[in-house]
Amino acid sequence: MSPRRNRPKGGGSSGRSAEEDAPGRYGGWHSAESWQGEEWIVRHVAGASAQGKTYRCPGCDQLIPSGIPHVVAWPDHSGVDERRHWHKACWNARDRRTTRVQRSRNAPRF
Repeated sequence: MSPRRNRPKGGGSSGRSAEEDAPGRYGGWHSAESWQGEEWIVRHVAGASAQGKTYRCPGCDQLIPSGIPHVVAWPDHSGVDERRHWHKACWNARDRRTTRVQRSRNAPRF
């Protein structure tokens, strides 16, 4: 049996870019949308591919439970490190929401 390979082939950079992140990897499709004067990559994630993971929605500051379909969005000019996971309804209502979300003192930002 051969040893497990923990590093990607090719000695490139350690960070992934948005182009390297395959669209089918997370069980959804993606598109480009314009918001706040810039282009955003928006990926619709199927609930089955989000098993065992929880995320905090920046639109409503609530948790997205494991296995729930949601939207992942990030600015086109940045890499996948800027991804944010949104409820579908929160992403669709992002222009109607205020930026002043009340958080508790020790709550994580995202």
